[in-house]
Order: sequence, then structure tokens, then C-alpha cells
Amino acid sequence: MTNRRRKRRPGRIAAARRRVVALAVSGALVAGMTTGCWAERSAMPAVRDFLIAWQVGNFEAAAGKTVGVDRKQVEDALSRVSQQLDAASLRLSLGTGVTDSDVDQIIKKGDEADARFTVKIDLGENGQPWEYPGLMHLRRVGGKWKIAWSPSIIHTSLKPGQRLAVVTEEPERAPVTDTHGRSLLREVGAYDVGVFPGQLADPKKTLDMLTKHAKIDGRRLDAERLLGRVRSAPPQDFLPLMTLQVPAHNALIQRLTNIPGLSFNGVKAPVAPAYAPELVGTLGPATADRLQHVGAPYQPGDTIGVSGVQLLQQRRLAGTPTVRVVAQDESGENTEELRSWEGQPPQEVQTTLDPSFQRKSDKALAGLNHPASMVVVRPSTGEVLAVSNHGTNGKNLAFEGEYSPGMTFGIVSAEALFSQAGMSQTTETTCPATVTVGGEKFTGKPRGDSTFANHFAASCKTTLAQLSAKLDAKTLVNEASQFGLGKDWGLTVPAFTGSVPTPANDGQKAAAMIGEGNVKVSPLAMALVAAAAQNGTWKPPYVLKEIAKTIQAPPPQNLRPESIASLKKVLGRTASHGNARGARVSGDLVGVAALATYRDGNRNKTVSWFVGSSGDRAFAIAVEGHVNTPDIAAKFLRAR
Repeated sequence: MTNRRRKRRPGRIAAARRRVVALAVSGALVAGMTTGCWAERSAMPAVRDFLIAWQVGNFEAAAGKTVGVDRKQVEDALSRVSQQLDAASLRLSLGTGVTDSDVDQIIKKGDEADARFTVKIDLGENGQPWEYPGLMHLRRVGGKWKIAWSPSIIHTSLKPGQRLAVVTEEPERAPVTDTHGRSLLREVGAYDVGVFPGQLADPKKTLDMLTKHAKIDGRRLDAERLLGRVRSAPPQDFLPLMTLQVPAHNALIQRLTNIPGLSFNGVKAPVAPAYAPELVGTLGPATADRLQHVGAPYQPGDTIGVSGVQLLQQRRLAGTPTVRVVAQDESGENTEELRSWEGQPPQEVQTTLDPSFQRKSDKALAGLNHPASMVVVRPSTGEVLAVSNHGTNGKNLAFEGEYSPGMTFGIVSAEALFSQAGMSQTTETTCPATVTVGGEKFTGKPRGDSTFANHFAASCKTTLAQLSAKLDAKTLVNEASQFGLGKDWGLTVPAFTGSVPTPANDGQKAAAMIGEGNVKVSPLAMALVAAAAQNGTWKPPYVLKEIAKTIQAPPPQNLRPESIASLKKVLGRTASHGNARGARVSGDLVGVAALATYRDGNRNKTVSWFVGSSGDRAFAIAVEGHVNTPDIAAKFLRAR
């Protein structure tokens, strides 16, 4: 492109405007020129070509526009800027041109010029975009304008012998606490595995070996992003790349000791949950796929939440790091801060878990040979007091299990019959050995004619199956929703709220009445059913105190007082003389035990249930096997 000049006119720009791809024009240029006709009159082309070459990574061409030092030195300095900042992109910009008044001033400066430009660097995961003014001095040599090289071209504060570096300051992670404000985490032995960047003979080789061997739960670290992090860190400082617990990661730690350049610092870290690990969650290294979930500003190797509340509340618990860009010599002793971005402080996350109830529920499930879960809630508030999972392979089945409830769903069915069909606990009913409803056959242990309360206490399926004729399908589903089943609870952690599809025919409706067919619930859902039966009002659950206040939860659902009064008598009868009597260690216990056997995919499944309440505590126990759940409930109620 040729720079053409027009005849000067007052108030008009003498130099033509230029448009260059990716080179915005926004600065000012002050330059001088000689009177010789052979000399370059404007320094603008030299400045423009240098900035474009630098921006697109053609460092050899950029160095060719400089004078004063060996060009290879310039190439190296420019090429390292992006590495030293682990930058995602770099953009450079100049002004819109040179005005007539500028040219008049240039003439007076002869063969010297100063050019001002703007640097915009996207630091990616290291922080917000960084924009700052740049300045370069030019000299006309042999009639051609050249940039007089100095490290200050990269940044005006950068001196010979210095480099740029990114210092990331991670705040101490805040704890997850119980309802009393005490930490739910315990300290365990661990190793901070990292490097001293300046001591690595071959950073890429070391990090490639690290990512090859450091497979965490089947996940790998991102080698390329780790390399960027190492290159941008102060070379003299220890840079931790991951924290590995002992003894859980002993085998991995042993393998990593054979990698040259890695250093190991033994630490005590509060990273293991003291109890309720499936809910509280765990911490671990930020692998590539985990980073996709939590996002910036966290980087490969950072210790982040990988499950439970630790993951769901990662940003609140960890805060965000403070990032500083500095200029320093290789020793790190002379460091000057060029720019900083202050991080956000971490905040504690307080749960509703009560250590006393948690200890009792854990004890109740201990020693079982089957996967088991238990939830304890406070009926008056909806607070979750305890979450126990035993043998569930890290799954929070207490919240997320999807089971057929069997006759424990009779709590919902009985309330529906009381409120919508005019029945009471003393209504006379029958309990035949078999009954056919809508073409579906239901069987049970036959009993003589008696009251509804007595047949319910005896877990008589055929009684409820027959009584399904007193309710239409929509009424049953609506009553289930009054107990929160299938609703959005606005809970801040994953949970299965239940599923009670509208029955398509009388056979499906009868199956739903006894908690079979397509009805599915979680232990938490059934603990809330027991809470509503005790309190007379269904209340949405919550497990994170302050955060719950910011969530739009559904309103409480008031149940009919007359129906609840009858329901309590039925459940009291079941606990004193029926299938739940083994759990009656105190006079105020009400509840129901049940054995649900159903088809789950390609296999038969059996779940033993206990759902009940005592005082201002309601609970549900689900065991994937045939066990005596009233004994488990009694163990919980007796525990101290």
C-alpha cells in the first residue's frame, strides 16, 4: 500500500488514513524527517509494520524493524511475552494518522521520533483483559526509520534483565460447617506436588510425564494449559500443581516421584469430610473436564470441589484468586507490580446438619450388609438434620435414590381417603387374600373384617387396592403433590423429589395406592411425607442455611387438620400394634414399615422401608435388601 499525499488544505488531514486488519488506530505519533528527498519522510509505516508483525507472531519480521541490539535478542523478547503472561491473545493499536500540526512539529525533531501505542492482552484464566499504553523511540538510520529496541517497548516499566510473570494468590478455602458453625472437614495428610519453574530443564517433558501418570478418578490434567501456567509463573517460586491425599493416593505419589523436576511438600490439609461425605463432597485436582464445569478463574491442578456441596458451591467456598502481573529479574528479589486484579474472598457455607442426629443415623446403618440410606428432617422447619449413606459407593442415595415406596406410600393414600372420600380410621374395611382391580390382581395376607386402622397396621395391600375405587386418578396425584412428591423443592443440592404419574386406568390407580407400579420416591421425599403427617403442613426441605434464603422455594402446603388427626391415629396404631411396633421405643413414635419388591430394569429389586416420626424429627430409612427396618429405627431412636 502506497502512502499518497494530497495538497494541503487548512483544517484537513494531510496524511491518508490507513486500515489494517486487526490493527485498530487510536494513538498518536510524533516523528521527524530530514529534508533529503531520498529519506523516508514518515515513521508511520515502520511503526505499523513492527506492531503488526509482533501481533501476528512474526517476531523475525518485527525484529527486522529494530536497531540497537542483536535481532535474535529482540525475537526472543517478543516471543516470550505471551508465554510469560499465559496470554490468550495480544492486540496492538496505533492512531488515526498524523495531522498537519504534528508534521510541523516533526520537522523540528530531525531524525528522532516517538510513537505511542496501546497494548491489549487477554490474560485468559489469569484475570481480566489488561490494557496499557506503550511507547517506542525511533531513529532514522541510512534514511530508513528503525525502532530503537528496549525492553520498555514491551512495557514502559520493564528494564533490561527483567521478565514478566503472573503471580496468583489463592485465598484459604472457607469451610463447610454444621448447624452450629463447626467445620465438617477434617485434616488429613497430603502432598502438594509442584515445580520450581526456573529449575526445569525441559518443562514440556516434565509436564507431559506428569499428565500421563497423574490420572485422577480416570481424568487427566490438561498438559497444554499446565505448561502455560508454569511458563507464566515466577521462575524461582514453588508452583503447586496438585494436592494428593495419603493414603488414598499413595500409589500415584510413588509413581510421580520418578518424574524429574517434580517437588513434593508434605502438608496437613482440611480436605476430607468428617461425615455425610456424599452430601458434603470432596476436593481434588482440577482436571480438564472438571474445569469445564467450574470455569475460570480456576486452573489445571488447583484444588477444587469435585462432588457434593464442595463442587456446587465452589466459587463461594474458594473465592477467586488475586492475580498480579509483575516485572522481575530472574532471582525474583527485585519485583515490581504492574497490574493487579483483586479476587473475591471465600465465604463459609453452613449446612443444617446436626452432628448429634448425624452420629445416631450413621450408627443405625453401620454393619448392614446392604446399601442403605437414611434422612432425618425437622417437621416444623424443613431442615435436613442428618444424611447417611452406607455402602452406596459415594452416591447420595438418601437424596437421589429412586425406589418404589411400597406400603409406606399408604400414608399419602390414607390421607387422600380421609380428606377426599370421607373415611376415618374407624371405617370398616375388608382384607381378602386376593383382589382384582381393573384387570390387575393384588395379593396379601388375608385378615377378617376390621377397621381401616387395623388393616393399615397389618400392611394389607388388598384393602387399599379395593379402596382405590373411592378416588379418581387426578385426586390421588393431587394429594401426592400436597406432600411435595414430584414438585420442584428449590433445593440447592441434587435430589429426587418423587414421581407419581397420573394412572391411566383402574389397575394402575390401585397399584399407585399401595406404592407400586410407576410410583417412585427417594428417602428424603418420604422423610418429608412423614414430617407433613406429623406437623400437618408439608414444608420444602433445605440443607444450606444462608443460600436457602436466596432460592425461590415452593410455599408450605397445609393439609386438612381432620385428615391429619385421623392419619396420626392410624400411624400410631401401626407403631404400637402393627408392622412398625419394633421401633416403638417411645410413646410418641408413629410410622410404617414396608417391603417393596419390584422390577428394576432387568432385575428384581427389594427395598426395606421405615418411615415415621418422633417429636420434632421425621425420618425415612431405605435398605436395598430384606432387613428388619423397625430394629434399625429403634437403634437410631435409642442412640445417644
